[in-house]
Amino acid sequence: MAEPILIWGAGAIGGILGAYWARAGVPVQMVDIVVEHAEACSAEGLTITGPVEEFRQVVPCVTPDRLSGTYGRIVLAVKAQATPQAMVQLLPHLAPDGFVLSAQNGLNERVIADLAGAERTMGAFVNYGADWIGPGRILFGNRGAVVVGEIDGSMRARTREMHALLQIFEPDAVLTEDIWAYLWGKLGYGAMLFATALTPDSMTANFVDPARGPALMGLAREVMRTAVAEGVNPKPFNGFDPAAFLPGASDAAALQSLADLAEFNAKTAKTHTGIYRDLAVRKRKTEVDPQVGAVAEIAAGHNVQAPLLNRLVDLIHDIEEGRREMSQETFHELTKVIG
Repeated sequence: MAEPILIWGAGAIGGILGAYWARAGVPVQMVDIVVEHAEACSAEGLTITGPVEEFRQVVPCVTPDRLSGTYGRIVLAVKAQATPQAMVQLLPHLAPDGFVLSAQNGLNERVIADLAGAERTMGAFVNYGADWIGPGRILFGNRGAVVVGEIDGSMRARTREMHALLQIFEPDAVLTEDIWAYLWGKLGYGAMLFATALTPDSMTANFVDPARGPALMGLAREVMRTAVAEGVNPKPFNGFDPAAFLPGASDAAALQSLADLAEFNAKTAKTHTGIYRDLAVRKRKTEVDPQVGAVAEIAAGHNVQAPLLNRLVDLIHDIEEGRREMSQETFHELTKVIG
């Protein structure tokens, strides 16, 4: 492992991975578009704060224009909507026999495979809570599920190597032959998280509110119906039980999953989603189109009705563009779709 792992995107996901790997003696090179963040990580170090662990670790980090060389292992950890541009920039740095591992939310493995080739693409699922606070500072709010696997379901030496590396950060990391099952599970949970960002309330406050339950359940059900149409059997994690939202499942099972998610999120220092931070703090576009919007498009291709997912995309756009405020009233625009 003399060759550094290249982490493209040193924010909440990539920054934590880089700090843990570097602290363990694994050679790491990070890339980030924020000049001040890259300088801080390289100079005084990247500071990890929060209840899980607190430490500071120097991790080499440069902006894309200052990167040189090629790398056999590249971890892509940028926002989903930045994936195409990031791929254009990183491909010249990908070794011919190397691969890109997507440590992102959504189905970015599809985009990566289209641009780099399926053989040079690996999937990962991460559900730990983290926020980029500022240059050189990341909040590590709570541990969560971490899974890695090949997109073709095979098991290779490189897959086992990446699993071992992820275990440095998360000892309970899972090595799977069905990464799509986890990615689609996260999409179901993720749709509900986008809905929580329609309000200024915490994730837990949203999950425990009986009035919001029907819309949250409906969103997860639309995603699960789409997953079934895709031939995927989503896997459970951290309180999200896909089976509770599959066709034929009872309301009681779905409500229990919401209660379990409320309990899981009540234990984190990251009380609000990254989506909320994008809207309320950083005032920037969210990942709603490549996540929720992408699922809605796939659903349409299977003639699966997804009115809640489509309405959720519109509502997030309304907040992004200043047409609506984050509020319970905005959330209940989803409830109106149910009737």
